[in-house]
Amino acid sequence: PGFVTHLIYISTMLRAVVLLLAATAASAFMGAPVAHRAAIKSSMSMSYAEEVGAQRPLGFWDPLSLVQNADQDRFDKLRFTEIKHGRISMLAVVGYLIGASDIRWGGYADVAKTIKFSDVPGGFESFSVLPSGYAFWLVALLGGIDFHMARDYSGEEEFPSEWTPEFPGDIRNEARHLPANAQSGVLQMWENLTPAEKLSKRAIELNNGRAAMMGILALMVHEKLGNLDLIMPLGAPGLGYPAAF
Repeated sequence: PGFVTHLIYISTMLRAVVLLLAATAASAFMGAPVAHRAAIKSSMSMSYAEEVGAQRPLGFWDPLSLVQNADQDRFDKLRFTEIKHGRISMLAVVGYLIGASDIRWGGYADVAKTIKFSDVPGGFESFSVLPSGYAFWLVALLGGIDFHMARDYSGEEEFPSEWTPEFPGDIRNEARHLPANAQSGVLQMWENLTPAEKLSKRAIELNNGRAAMMGILALMVHEKLGNLDLIMPLGAPGLGYPAAF
């Protein structure tokens, strides 16, 4: 009984954290973020309490003191890492929910055409059905994308350009990964925004990423605990939880 009570307590706490962070993400739509900081590199005692993302309901929240006495370069590296992890987590949550909804590609998951995508379950159970080595090549593919595409190429010899990113996490790289006739249009979409709109977009992405990082963690933990129905009341047929309707 004590063990079961402990699991229920953990489940309740996880849901509370996810709801809190979801509220944090939603708050990006409730008011304008604080003004962008001045680019000061040398001050070790500078305050980051007015950075993008320091907004309702938590405000500036650094319980581990990661940016205490940190210079601007250190802060920018941490912010870039936070944004990247948030983007990955947002994709992970969407992918997890698609798998949980039992939505599958047509065709086969292997070259030998012995395993249909429709026969692959969602979540962790998929690795027990997919061919051996599937996880390795998946990690290799994502790692290659992360190393070659999700990075800032400004200032490097292979990127001869005067273009510089506007903020940590700006990996547009002049949209060089797109066809030439689409580059200017994509870049202009951002330039058409006002400074206030740009701050708002950045704050929304940052907070949604924070919520997604906790969200994907909660989904994986609850799947292993076997009680996904607590946070997915409408069901998850792709994970063995029948739909509620």
